[in-house]
Amino acid sequence: KIMAWVDVVGLLAIVQLFVFGALVGRARGTYGVQAPATTGHPMFERYHRVQVNTVESLLVFLPGLWLAAKYWSPKYAAILGVIYLVGRVVYLRAYVSDPKTRSLGFRMSMLPALVLVVAALVGAIRELLRG
Repeated sequence: KIMAWVDVVGLLAIVQLFVFGALVGRARGTYGVQAPATTGHPMFERYHRVQVNTVESLLVFLPGLWLAAKYWSPKYAAILGVIYLVGRVVYLRAYVSDPKTRSLGFRMSMLPALVLVVAALVGAIRELLRG
């Protein structure tokens, strides 16, 4: 059952990306930035940048989450995943209000992702060395 928590956290990260995408769509309409443009009004650009950064971070976070949970404690992987999710929200709120204040949210999401990837790599190497 604990592994289900890891799956829920991973899927919530994907749902979060959809929400961030919807915010970009709303900002596109609010600030009159017509597709396919990705620049225009500074507030639109902030929402867009949050979404792009979230896509970039998911490429590290999701494999790290699921593989770390495979080799180590799924409970701790899920907890790190929740910290990542909260960090993404903190990042969004900070970046939209003042991009210079985004560092806490960035650290709250990237540090857990990095820990998960390193844990997954160590776990996989340890498994290989066991034969």
